[in-house]
Amino acid sequence: MKLIQALILILCTSASAQVIYSIKGKVLSNGEPLPDTNIYIENTTKGTTTNDDGIFIIENLKSGNYTIVASFTGYKIQKKTITIRDESAFLTFNLNESDNLDDVIITGTLKAVSRLESPVPVEVYTPTFLKKNPTPNIFEALQNVNGVRPQLNCNVCNTGDIHINGLEGPYTLVLIDGMPIVSGLSTVYGLSGIPNSLIEQIEIVKGPASSLYGSEAVGGLINVITKLPENAPRFFADGFVTGWGEVNLDVGFKANVGEKATVLFGTNYFKYDNIIDNNNDNFTDLTLQDRISVFQKWDFKRASHKKLSLAGRYFYEDRWGGELQWTKADRGGNEIYGESIYTSRFEILGNYELPIREKVNFQFSYSDHDQNSVYGDTPYLAQQRIGFGQFIWDKTISKHDLLFGSAIRYNYYNDNTTATLNADEVTIPSLFVQDEIVFSKKQSLLLGMRYDYDNRHGNIFTPRVAYKYKLTDNDIIRLNAGTGFRVVNLFTEEHAALTGARDVVIEEALEPEESYNVTLNYLKKLYLKNGMYFTFDTSAWYTYFTNAIIPDYDTNPNQIIYGNLDGYSTSTGLSFNIDAVLGSGINASIGATYQDVSQTENGEHTEQILTEKFSGVWSFSYKNYPTNLTIDYTGNIYGPMRLPLLGDLDPRQEYSPTWSIQNIQITHDGLENLEIYGGVKNLLNWTPNKGNPFIIARSDDPFDENVQFNGNGNVLATSDNPYALTFDPSYVYGPNQGIRLFFGVRYKLN
Repeated sequence: MKLIQALILILCTSASAQVIYSIKGKVLSNGEPLPDTNIYIENTTKGTTTNDDGIFIIENLKSGNYTIVASFTGYKIQKKTITIRDESAFLTFNLNESDNLDDVIITGTLKAVSRLESPVPVEVYTPTFLKKNPTPNIFEALQNVNGVRPQLNCNVCNTGDIHINGLEGPYTLVLIDGMPIVSGLSTVYGLSGIPNSLIEQIEIVKGPASSLYGSEAVGGLINVITKLPENAPRFFADGFVTGWGEVNLDVGFKANVGEKATVLFGTNYFKYDNIIDNNNDNFTDLTLQDRISVFQKWDFKRASHKKLSLAGRYFYEDRWGGELQWTKADRGGNEIYGESIYTSRFEILGNYELPIREKVNFQFSYSDHDQNSVYGDTPYLAQQRIGFGQFIWDKTISKHDLLFGSAIRYNYYNDNTTATLNADEVTIPSLFVQDEIVFSKKQSLLLGMRYDYDNRHGNIFTPRVAYKYKLTDNDIIRLNAGTGFRVVNLFTEEHAALTGARDVVIEEALEPEESYNVTLNYLKKLYLKNGMYFTFDTSAWYTYFTNAIIPDYDTNPNQIIYGNLDGYSTSTGLSFNIDAVLGSGINASIGATYQDVSQTENGEHTEQILTEKFSGVWSFSYKNYPTNLTIDYTGNIYGPMRLPLLGDLDPRQEYSPTWSIQNIQITHDGLENLEIYGGVKNLLNWTPNKGNPFIIARSDDPFDENVQFNGNGNVLATSDNPYALTFDPSYVYGPNQGIRLFFGVRYKLN
């Protein structure tokens, strides 16, 4: 008994003698206190924030070794390791601002320059942006970019394109690592299958860029830049599933091959095979897909330290949508309707810096695209091969930053439609020159000119000018003006011409479109003493088109009529973005765009179809550092847009309602090399069938077996067809996919 009492006395004495310590400190930035900074002990839940004087204290600590982390959004994270033995500790942190606003960009001028120093306004989106709302492809990820809208063009096959500032998808050029390998036939698929984990950043230019990039860069361009092998993790994996049954997986690694080469390998696999028909029209709400993409990028070390890289990608997809009873045995038949698309393509691109004293690069790419599709009983078999090469000479002389280029593009296209009786094969040589003149630290002027020769259309000149004026280090005004041109390949761009029962009418030989654009941009950074900072970015633009080729759905509701506009079309608008770092782990952004896109012909002013007057995007993120939890809330909103009806009797809404898709996500990154995330997509459960009697016209008669026509080819109203409709799935302006949960895991080994 006495022994037990003695043990209890010893334990109590030891406990009472244990000393509890604390860690105190101060956080500064540029010599000023930084309030609301997150202070926490790494690999624990212990943490606090600084007060208005930048002071913090963490109490109730035992002796031992600790790593203290100071983190404030917009500033570089700082860590300090201390050992507590006999007394409490005091730490001082000096945080430096992050370089996020000074991202290096290449898209605007074909040169690696600071985003703030570029005379051409370029928007940059990093992997952090992609993680806020995980998607299986970049196409869907762009739904949260201000002024950019992924547009679905078919309710059955769910193909789509990217609209920039209200302009149709064919006006947008998509690049991968600066190479124009995504165009024409591949436009609707080019943004699928690039593993998001391999993306370094996405750069977006709004407005014509034909003086550097040629045809198709009329409305703007999107450059998807993949990681350099040296910057990639040794191994990564990112996979998620959704409540609808979608499965997406990115896996990759990098490895050294000998002493002079590094390879980056990545693959993306996406599968969706769950037939869902929530709107009860006997058609799939979401196209079923089975897709795989394999990507490799090699970086070689040369004794001269000059660049040499080579990349390749293979993409295969099997997608179908249609009546629920459809099987592959019905492919191409006329009893059960389905749209089935097999796509196979490979791409090669490279960059070689010549072994000479001057800085001259040879860039090249080649893509081969094969598509085997059926739309009901209508086959569409097409092949496209694009070869591209260019020399770029970068030369600085005094105050002149010069760029000379010579390019050649080979395009082969063939399909089985009556529009392509013979294969379309063309080689277009080009020359371009650019001169950025630096007058002073505040002013610079960029002049550019491109010459292309197309034997179908002759000589084509596209000049541009860009002026930059820095009011202060944090206030920049940019004025850009330029021209653009586009040569049309009709059937590769307009899938509405293939799906449904509308007849396609081509009124004339189509001439190239030309555009003239002026854009005024103002960028301001605002830093507050409490550590908050804001970025304000606003732009106003005006674009004027001649020879515009706009599909006419109005003259005859049973036809799509193509021809050069006998008049002009314009795109005018204003956009505004605010990015804010608010402290305490909170950052937010909001953007809004107002635009007027219309055409004028024979004195008649018409609003462009499928184009919203206004749109907005937002994101809100909060990270609680002690618990390693991050909450992301993202969303968009779109104003009404005019929709393609089939006639005066069509009961569907002529204009879409104002609609919004919103998402929320929670991420935990407290485990070593591992992130766990999950959330809800489309919180409002919005789908375009709300308020409409149906979305797909005559979904019960997709082969128009019971449709009657008069002598002029117009549909007659009958008891079986009271609205005088034909089968048409082109009445689409947003996704049919409603609310759904998602859950995913990321693993990264650096």
